[in-house]
Amino acid sequence: MKKIVVIGPESTGKSTLCKLLASHYHTAWVPEYARAFLEKYGTAYSYDDLLKIANGQMASEDKMADEQRKYFEERKIKDEERFLFIDTDMYVMKVWCEYVFDQCHNKILNSIAERKYDAYLLCDVDLPWVADELREYPDPKERGKLFHFYKDLLVNQSTPWITISGDYEARLQNAIHFIDDMIWKK
Repeated sequence: MKKIVVIGPESTGKSTLCKLLASHYHTAWVPEYARAFLEKYGTAYSYDDLLKIANGQMASEDKMADEQRKYFEERKIKDEERFLFIDTDMYVMKVWCEYVFDQCHNKILNSIAERKYDAYLLCDVDLPWVADELREYPDPKERGKLFHFYKDLLVNQSTPWITISGDYEARLQNAIHFIDDMIWKK
């Protein structure tokens, strides 16, 4: 199963892109756990809460991956058609910890080294900001700064990645083209 992670600053269309890609490839996606956590416990989070969120994200991903493996096996779906799209990973948790608290939990850092993915889609900040009660950074300069933190992480690792920009349809088509090229070139 190919695990493809969608990352980027908030309000860049990550969840929408995951939903659209999962629909296109007839598979499932893992929502961002932080949203459910913050909706339940509020936005006055602590440094330790970020570790709880990270653990919840990894548990959600692992559970969905197990469910999808069984689903693919039962239906005898070909290997090249097995995908799982993941909205957020430990890179996002690292950036969040360091940006807000100037430090990062060792478990998050170790998980970055241990967990393996097949590709990253980095969502650009060129979509209009959409406010909601959970989002913190509407300032374009701050969003750009966060985008470059993510880009720096991706540049310095070996997993294939691409920046996804444009409107929602352009993002979807760019992601599909990248994924199809990556899969069929191997």
